[in-house]
Amino acid sequence: MKPRDTIELLLLAAIWGASFLFLRMGAAEFGPFALAGLRVLGASLFLLPLLWRRGEWAALRQHWRAIAVVGIINSAIPFLCFSYAALAITGGLSSIFNATTPLWGVVFAWWWLKDRPNAHKLVGLAIGFAGVLWLAWDKASFKPDASGASSGLAVLACLTATTMYGLAASMTKRWLTGVPAMALATGSQLSAAIVLLPLMLWHWPATMPGTTAWGAVAALALVCTGVAYVLFFRLIANIGAGNALSVTFLIPGFAIAWGGLFLGEAVNATMIGACAVVLIGTSLVTGVWKPALPLKFGREPS
Repeated sequence: MKPRDTIELLLLAAIWGASFLFLRMGAAEFGPFALAGLRVLGASLFLLPLLWRRGEWAALRQHWRAIAVVGIINSAIPFLCFSYAALAITGGLSSIFNATTPLWGVVFAWWWLKDRPNAHKLVGLAIGFAGVLWLAWDKASFKPDASGASSGLAVLACLTATTMYGLAASMTKRWLTGVPAMALATGSQLSAAIVLLPLMLWHWPATMPGTTAWGAVAALALVCTGVAYVLFFRLIANIGAGNALSVTFLIPGFAIAWGGLFLGEAVNATMIGACAVVLIGTSLVTGVWKPALPLKFGREPS
């Protein structure tokens, strides 16, 4: 990668890591539905002019049905789940569960697209999900706190979100290969906004949130979603999808750092250990690390 690409990759990791901080800052006052709804609505308003400027509106009209489904699976549901999780667990913890997205991607590609994983991916799946079970077991309390949420349900919400991300990856590959990235990004946010808008209005907070919460929503929508999409797709174009996805490994570090710096969120030994296990599994699944294995089975990549 060129120095500029490396800087943009680190910037993207910092931005997406900060999204978990902003979720924590806005969730209590807005609630999950309003927070997720405002996030996708703001991102849609940010991306629509860029789509028009790039002349990709026709692609969105042509593929709007498939893009709408992907938007619900890849944005509406996950953003709502992570907004709920922010009520009960730290941003750093949510970001570690978020790092399991490539694991679910391999599972759905295997099940739906018949893309049989090779030995490294199978070992990576086993290791990665072992880390998830370790971390989830440590937080398996379903007793509601003052916000009405529980850490156990928050963990399930995070895993639901990452499962949706994995499913959306296979949907995109099956239905939307070759569709311009900006049309896909804008259309997915727009469809998510349409779905979440009535829920957002129905669950609008009785007390108007403060300026800090509003600032967190603006940062989530414009920076962590709008600007982040532009950066991500530019990285894919410049360094390839595989290298761009290495941002997955950097996000937890930034999320834990932002949470500790601005919210005083603590990190315990279980979080560090489970995070390491999850990232080892993810590195095998994504092909970042390819150690010699005693057994070879499955279909090797061409």
